[in-house]
Amino acid sequence: MLILMLVAAVTMWLRPLVTAQPLCRARTVRTGKVFNVIQDVRGDRLYFRSTTTRLIKHPCKKNIALYLGKQVFFTTDNFETSLLPFTIPTSMQVGVPEVTSAHFAGSLLLLVVNHKVYTYDYESNSWNLSLGIKHPVTHVSGDNCCYTGSLFCVDVSNLVFAYFRGDQISQTYIYYSNTGGFSFWNYHYDGQAEIVGSLGGIFHLFSLSQVGMLVVDQGKGMFKYSDHPLNRSLGLSFDYNGTLDIVIAPGQKGILLLWFEKSLLFSHNAGQLVDTVRVKKGDQTLFTSIFEAQITIHNIAVNENELAVITQEDNLYYGNLGIVPSSIIKFADQHIWSEEAALVFRSSGILEILTPLRDAAFAAFDFQKCLVNIQAILMDPELHVGRCNIEFLKGEFTYRMYTIDMHSQLELTALLIPQPGTSLIPLVMVSNPHSLGFQATFYESGYTSDGNTKYKLDIYLKQQQHWGRTDFNFTSSLKRATMSTLTVDIANKEISCVDIKPLSTLISVGCDLDKKIWVPCLMAVIPALWEAEFYDPGFQGQKSSQDLRVFYSYQQLGCPLLVYYDTPWKPVVELWRKDRFQEVVDAEYVLLEVNGQFSYSYSLTAKSAMCTSQPQNWTTMIKETGGPFFWNRENYVSCHDPNNDAPLRWPDVQYQILGGRTANQIIFSHNNGFYVFYISIVDPYYSYCQLETVFSIYVYGAFPVQLVSAGVVMVLLISSILGSVWLAYMIPRLLRTARGRRMKRFVAQLYGRCKAVCQFRASATARTGTEPLGRHRSSYRGRSDH
Repeated sequence: MLILMLVAAVTMWLRPLVTAQPLCRARTVRTGKVFNVIQDVRGDRLYFRSTTTRLIKHPCKKNIALYLGKQVFFTTDNFETSLLPFTIPTSMQVGVPEVTSAHFAGSLLLLVVNHKVYTYDYESNSWNLSLGIKHPVTHVSGDNCCYTGSLFCVDVSNLVFAYFRGDQISQTYIYYSNTGGFSFWNYHYDGQAEIVGSLGGIFHLFSLSQVGMLVVDQGKGMFKYSDHPLNRSLGLSFDYNGTLDIVIAPGQKGILLLWFEKSLLFSHNAGQLVDTVRVKKGDQTLFTSIFEAQITIHNIAVNENELAVITQEDNLYYGNLGIVPSSIIKFADQHIWSEEAALVFRSSGILEILTPLRDAAFAAFDFQKCLVNIQAILMDPELHVGRCNIEFLKGEFTYRMYTIDMHSQLELTALLIPQPGTSLIPLVMVSNPHSLGFQATFYESGYTSDGNTKYKLDIYLKQQQHWGRTDFNFTSSLKRATMSTLTVDIANKEISCVDIKPLSTLISVGCDLDKKIWVPCLMAVIPALWEAEFYDPGFQGQKSSQDLRVFYSYQQLGCPLLVYYDTPWKPVVELWRKDRFQEVVDAEYVLLEVNGQFSYSYSLTAKSAMCTSQPQNWTTMIKETGGPFFWNRENYVSCHDPNNDAPLRWPDVQYQILGGRTANQIIFSHNNGFYVFYISIVDPYYSYCQLETVFSIYVYGAFPVQLVSAGVVMVLLISSILGSVWLAYMIPRLLRTARGRRMKRFVAQLYGRCKAVCQFRASATARTGTEPLGRHRSSYRGRSDH
């Protein structure tokens, strides 16, 4: 008897509730229709073969959407104009124009038509067949990866997957594209051949930095993930009663909804834990699942924190996506359902029921729009919804994007005010706890003008690995940049708090683009010429066949650093953020002279640097990467890393890494001139940024190399001085001897003869009217010597 009474009570609840106002107010969009003007439908008309409809919105551009039903419609103005059915050009030769899946990626709409992927660029109105897919596919999926806020709206991922849903995973072909869908390549899951079960779907959650695969086996579903640490095991299994569609809720919080006509499942953590959506009335749970409530879902709509469901029983359900077990409540019964109806949230608390209307006189369809004001409906006392217990919830960080670089931290603050007589339980969540950790403090901060208590929530965030509170197997790789969302919500928030949205922000655990490195300078110099024996354009340390003249660009390089050639040297590298000095870099870095100059060496060898494995060098890195300037934090492997298994075969080779734990320095050869160095920070644990720059130095003090030793020069100099003194003493004495007098007479006679010859030549020149070289007549008839 008691059971019959309970069944009767539930049956009465399922009957139409008496309301004083209609559930929604309908209007019809009808535009651009002029009599006697015939509109043609050109191309193959697309259709979606399903008993349920889909309405797919562009994640960034809210006016762009695709409707999938018996007819397919594409809009760029929120269906505010009458539309012709969406078609694909007959030149594409699609055969059967059946659409099985669709996805937006930037300015492209990807459609799976007859087991092939086509892209439609709605900005240029052009179609293309995606390249690289060699096997039939049924679905395309990707991240709902546009982060939208009051300050910006940005696409943060172009990763798209194409696959055949229902194939055995060990045998199926999965394709991925990082070009937005233009081209695809084979995607291989780790251990894919060993996975037992069929493919239920694939999703990519950018904020979790994971690719998730839904594995279906023997009526159970579970998710497998691509990267550490989630790839160590499968997610918890759940009942899989039909072919589920995976919907990623906007906002990058890791919220997934899985649904088909008889099931609606919900996950807060990207499928690691999956639970059913309950049906409630007030605080009372009527059914623990949609299947138990015997509801047949026709279409669902989600936004960042709301869920709406329309059923074939002509009912509308509403719920929020809070942290507590998700649930929905049933609104009053009215005739709102049709086979073509679809739901979409226009804004927070405003739901639209969209229905295409066929026009017998025109090919273009009109649209009926029925707007539901959720807040007004929730005020109905028959719903037994509690009064909102939040007066104020605000944080300056909402809809902003922050960056936490290596060893950095971030502090955020939220303000909460409860309604009088109530208390709040604040909840702080991150979508990727494997890389981002936090600590929160909640305390009273004063009173409002009407005496209500104000509370502040201080949140301190840094990399999870640096908190020291988690197991190594829980954290992701410290070297890999990741993303995460931070969400502040109220755990005991009433469903009536429609206008009190959770506070959310996107945090990049990665490169801070405002960081840069700089090497300070001292002076300026002039261009120089490097001889062929000192440089190699191939950066292999081989002599060139010709000299290299280098012209110094002061505008690009600034002033160079002055370095004495005979002193071991390494640069002082400074880290700056925007226009503020941060610190002197003590991380490992490498240098390379950009012109191929190799007249320098390193003070340490692999052995003296205490390497336990063979160190990398520029010669090997250039061969591996195909060119210079590609040695960075992504491919650097320390010779001190215990996990580096490269044997130390050549301990006497130069150790070419500066900074870090060693005292390695540069030693210059005996040459003056300037060097233009490329510097790259290769330490993967210093920053997620590729910190690199170019700077110059001028090496001075190297005098020309002496061809004769200093001892020989001193002996010759002293000998010449002594010889001069000896001659000054001996010559006067020799002139006073008989031999000396004969020599004096000989010199006097020689002088007389030379004088006579000169006088004779002078008189002969005067007679012939010619003058000696270097002389000419002046204007005063005299002689002028020049």
